[in-house]
Amino acid sequence: MNAIAALSPYASVLGKSNIERHTLSVLVDNEPGVLARVVGLFSGRGYNIESLTVAEVAHGEHLSRITIVTTGTPEVIEQISHQLERIVPIHKVTDLSMQDRVIERELAMIKVHGTGEHRSEALRLSEAFRAKVIDATIESFIFELTGSSAKIDDFVELMRPIGLVEVSRTGVAAITRGAKGM
Repeated sequence: MNAIAALSPYASVLGKSNIERHTLSVLVDNEPGVLARVVGLFSGRGYNIESLTVAEVAHGEHLSRITIVTTGTPEVIEQISHQLERIVPIHKVTDLSMQDRVIERELAMIKVHGTGEHRSEALRLSEAFRAKVIDATIESFIFELTGSSAKIDDFVELMRPIGLVEVSRTGVAAITRGAKGM
């Protein structure tokens, strides 16, 4: 194993990487600086955040839920979870990727420029993906699409040669199925 691989948090003992994608759900007090502390933990240790969403989920209790999608070895993910649990205003950290029944969704707005055949093709593909037209002009559409990140990636790639102009994504929101909460 070379010196760079030895320093990488993704390198295993055998020198092979076993990178996994994990979705972490973090219940925190809704107060100034909490998100900065969470993000600081990731950046300070060189961990990447692929997606991050946050919103208040219990107004009376002033609780917010942060959903973080990150990658790393199982050991790195476990280390991240333990380090998050030590931040004082954090109530609970759940690795949703370790749960059996999880629903993940993302919302995207995709702007596509096109006339003639390109316009027809964009509309045809939007129907196949169940994307809604939320704005239309003579030369462009804005589609709203909800689904897995992979579904959104696929739609965006299909729109690229047609006339993709811009994409805005919310990031992953995730929740476990069934009657139990976090």
